[in-house]
Amino acid sequence: MNEVLLVIHLLITLSLIGIILVQKSEGGALGIGGSGGGGAGGFGGFLTGRGTANLLTRTTAALATAFIASSLLLTILADTGRSTRSITDDIIAPAIETEVEQPVAPPVSE
Repeated sequence: MNEVLLVIHLLITLSLIGIILVQKSEGGALGIGGSGGGGAGGFGGFLTGRGTANLLTRTTAALATAFIASSLLLTILADTGRSTRSITDDIIAPAIETEVEQPVAPPVSE
C-alpha cells in the first residue's frame, strides 16, 4: 500500500513540476522579455490570455492540494506500526567521574 501511494505521490510531484515550468512568469526578471502588449503573441490566441492562465492556475492548485494530502497520508501511514520509543532511548549517558577532595587536617602544634 505504501509503495502504491509513494508512486502516486511521485507522479503528482512530477506533474506539479511540469505545470509550474509551463506557466509564464508574471513579475520576475524585471520586465525583461515580457508579453510586449501584443496579447496574441503570434499564436492566434492559442495558449494565451486569461483562459489558459486560469486553467494552469487551477491545475496547479489542484496538484498542490493533492501533493499536500498525499504527503500527510504517507506521513500518517509511515508512523503507524512504530513503537513510541525514540532513538535517544538507546543512548547511555557516560558516567561522570568527579574527584572529591578530602579535607586536610590542620597541622598539630604543641
